[in-house]
Amino acid sequence: MSGSGRTEASGAQARAAAKASAELTAAQAALAAEHAAVYGYGVVGARIGEARRTEARAAYDAHRARRDELARAVRDLGGEPKPAAAAYKLPFTVPDEESALRLAAELEDRVAGVYSDLVRAAGGDRRQAAAQALRDAAVRAVRWRGESVAFPGLAERSATATASGTPTS
Repeated sequence: MSGSGRTEASGAQARAAAKASAELTAAQAALAAEHAAVYGYGVVGARIGEARRTEARAAYDAHRARRDELARAVRDLGGEPKPAAAAYKLPFTVPDEESALRLAAELEDRVAGVYSDLVRAAGGDRRQAAAQALRDAAVRAVRWRGESVAFPGLAERSATATASGTPTS
């Protein structure tokens, strides 16, 4: 019986370690997406019209705050937060206000996608915070785009190759 008890205990430990690893991986991915969103909103802010500049600034500030929260979460999970890249490749050129609006919606879709992964991987307060971040990103995407999607964070992933920003070399 003692051998069986040890096997069950080691199995439970292995499952707990795998869950912690998945949560750390998802938190790092969300952190990377927030780094990319902060960068992207710098571009949006430069091209957006005066009428929506306050909204863009609020989104920029929200992503900076989430980025900082995620860096703390990664440390709490025993990881080292990955730093932001010096620059990120944008999904398309942003020469004007119309393309800035599209970029803002795209940034929010990508962030929502990685938060859906964090919701799945996390538990407790971290899961609740990730769900709130997913909701916030979905709402901002609708505001930028003017229309909604059925399942924020899921449908968009089939249309985009990656859920996080792609650093440039």
